[in-house]
Amino acid sequence: MTTETHPAPSRRVAIPATNPRVYDALVALQAAAADGVDAELGELIKIRASQLNGCAYCLHMHVSDATALGMSDSKLHMVAVWREAPNFFTVREQAVLEFTEAVTRLGDRGVPDDVYARAAEHFDTRAMGQLLATVIMINAWNRIAVTSRYPAGADERRA
Repeated sequence: MTTETHPAPSRRVAIPATNPRVYDALVALQAAAADGVDAELGELIKIRASQLNGCAYCLHMHVSDATALGMSDSKLHMVAVWREAPNFFTVREQAVLEFTEAVTRLGDRGVPDDVYARAAEHFDTRAMGQLLATVIMINAWNRIAVTSRYPAGADERRA
C-alpha cells in the first residue's frame, strides 16, 4: 500500500503583507469583539465556525488556543457533534454553539427567533452583541484563510 502525499496548496494572497491597513483594522475589530467574552466560550465559537467553514488553518489555531486554556481533549473532540454529546457542554455553551451555527450558516432563513432567544437567556444585550461580533470575526478570518489558502498548522500571530 502506498501513501500518496499532496503538496500544500500555494498561498494566494497574504493580507498582512499585501493589505496591512485592512489587517490592522481586522485585528483591532477582533480585540474589540473579544472584550468581555469568556475565553473558553470564545474558543468554542471559533472552533465551531471554523469547522462549518472548512477552515483548517483557524481550526488548528483555535483548538491549540483552547487546549492552552485547559479545555479537555474530550470536550474538544465533541464540538463538531455537540448536539449528540450534550453532557460535554453546559446549557449556556449549547446555546452559544447553536447561535454560532445560525449566524455562520445565515442563508435565507436568517437567525431564528428561538435560537436567538435561547442564547439571550444567558447573556445581556451587550454580551449578545459581543458574541455576535465574535462569530462575525471568526467568519471573516475563515473566509480570508480559506480563500488565501493559509496552511493548517501555521499561526501568523506568532510569525
